[in-house]
Amino acid sequence: MNTSLHRFTLANGLTLLVQPDFSTPMVAVNLLYKVGARDEHPETTGLAHLFEHLMFEGSKHIPSFDTPLQLAGGTNNAFTNNDITNYYCLLPAENLDTALWLESDRMLSLDFSQEKLDIQKKVVIEEFNQRYLNQPYGDIWLESRKLSYKVHPYRWPTIGSTPEHVEKTTLEEVQAFYFSHYAPNNAVLSLVGPLDPQECLKKVEHWFGPVPLRNLDKHPYPKEPFQKEPRFLALERDVPLDALWMGWHMPERNHPDYYALDLFTDLCSAGDSAWFTRDLVRKDQVFTGGGWYLSGSHDPGQLLFSGTLRPEQNLAEAEEKLKAWLKGILEKPIPVSELNKALRRLQTREAFEQSSVQQRALKLAWFEWISRAEDAFTEIERYRNISAEKLQETVMRYLIDTHCSTIHYKAQKKS
Repeated sequence: MNTSLHRFTLANGLTLLVQPDFSTPMVAVNLLYKVGARDEHPETTGLAHLFEHLMFEGSKHIPSFDTPLQLAGGTNNAFTNNDITNYYCLLPAENLDTALWLESDRMLSLDFSQEKLDIQKKVVIEEFNQRYLNQPYGDIWLESRKLSYKVHPYRWPTIGSTPEHVEKTTLEEVQAFYFSHYAPNNAVLSLVGPLDPQECLKKVEHWFGPVPLRNLDKHPYPKEPFQKEPRFLALERDVPLDALWMGWHMPERNHPDYYALDLFTDLCSAGDSAWFTRDLVRKDQVFTGGGWYLSGSHDPGQLLFSGTLRPEQNLAEAEEKLKAWLKGILEKPIPVSELNKALRRLQTREAFEQSSVQQRALKLAWFEWISRAEDAFTEIERYRNISAEKLQETVMRYLIDTHCSTIHYKAQKKS
């Protein structure tokens, strides 16, 4: 594994990470902004995701973001979640200046207009409708957040809590959000490829140096109160099968227990031999399918389960069968052979990530934000250091009823 890393901080607060890799002619450029849906006001949600779209609408000096990048042989994309907004591109290393020019210009001077805002608002609202309102089981992700979080801004999804919030967003609100969050002192730029770190620093200072440090709208995030009793919600929708959703509160992404819980979800549902698939899908035929996963959020998040039931199954009974199954696997020792199999799967995933300069650039920026970039190189060791006993003890501390929110998502009976 290539663990060479060079870190610089510009006068305007921008963090620059450079990892040289001369095995490829391509360079990955990853710009992580420390702003996501959790930075929004409860009455004006959806701004961070809206900005993911607006940032591709051109800046004052560059009307089209994609055209110059494509001419330089590059590709690009972005994503937003509740914690961050991330922009990334991949292009031949000799054209690095093109990517730096494009990213720095839209950080310096995004081209705002009512026309562009109206276009992207329509796009986002249509995406909201397609993903959450018109998609089978789609609104479970809206309802589950409201059920699980009462205070913390994780109580609404990245796209916003309602389309009306996006619809009523004004140009003034958009401009204020931009200047208080999309700033060099609120960003991490990571570069991976055949690069000389000092030359990269000169280029980045040339392109990003003129972007002024800005006053950030940073405030403490409300701490979610400790959940002391189970929460329950019943929904009935026009869907083909009943579904069960459960979420248990867990610590933040940088907490040591994260890795044990992540291993547990892998053991439960990764691959055909996973415990849940083996026992409750194939053997007992309670569910048609399902998954175990973590929210992976910066602040305390959730360990999640969702699954669709077989037509002959009852939701209340399926929930009890799931709980009984959980109790059974946690009361007996976890086979070391099973743990080792999960670790090998994680090592394979790590190897694939290391083979991609784009994945490495993202991972370095992400770890620089939550802790420090060097932790990306040792993450696999944190998994390896988890014993079967430690995994079992950790999971048992979190998978308890008082930490859990449950949704019974019932299919409407056809008349």
